[in-house]
Amino acid sequence: MKKVLMVLTSHDQLGNTGRKTGFWLEELAAPYYAFKDAGADVVLASPLGGQPPLDPKSNEPSFQTDLTRRFELDAAANAQLANTLRLDSVNQADFDTVFYPGGHGPLWDLAEDRHSIALIESFVAAGKPVALVCHAPGVLRHVKTPAGRPLVEGKKVTGFTNTEEEAVGLTNVVPFLVEDELKAKGGVYSSGPDWGSYVVRDGLLITGQNPASSAEAAALLLAQLA
Repeated sequence: MKKVLMVLTSHDQLGNTGRKTGFWLEELAAPYYAFKDAGADVVLASPLGGQPPLDPKSNEPSFQTDLTRRFELDAAANAQLANTLRLDSVNQADFDTVFYPGGHGPLWDLAEDRHSIALIESFVAAGKPVALVCHAPGVLRHVKTPAGRPLVEGKKVTGFTNTEEEAVGLTNVVPFLVEDELKAKGGVYSSGPDWGSYVVRDGLLITGQNPASSAEAAALLLAQLA
């Protein structure tokens, strides 16, 4: 049985707006069930452990999907979410792959978290695939190759676009823009139409552009594991 680690944010403050943020529900639910339905064992982790904050916006009716509703009614999944492991306690050797859902939260904590950075580096060094969607590709900003270069340098990548960030009105709130940061680190950035599914794979690295890309990114990851 394949073992999949999913890493969620513990950060719940949307800059200094006084609003809440966290992880985006669809970006957890869609991959979670892609992995579960394929027979994989899924483990959830976050920097602080315990219950990670849900971005309340991601649970508004207009953003709900069949899979987010399935997750909400799934007692076992909710129990797992309430008890995520502390990120500093997980070991790459115990897993076949790692998946990072987005939401705005990761831009504040996971992007700067040394345990997250080291974890991604160790997955890549071990030849195991890594997938990140929406804002989560931003957590690669400090991740290096074994040779000490930025991991995304020269690699085909995608992530939440500047125009999508503009559309949600948070361009001046986020600590950095995912698209700009991936380009600044030498990534060969591309994107599809805003809000449509768009996923890029380059070697061990799989990135998805936005919430709609999470199911496709998970399917690509499963194909690579097979």
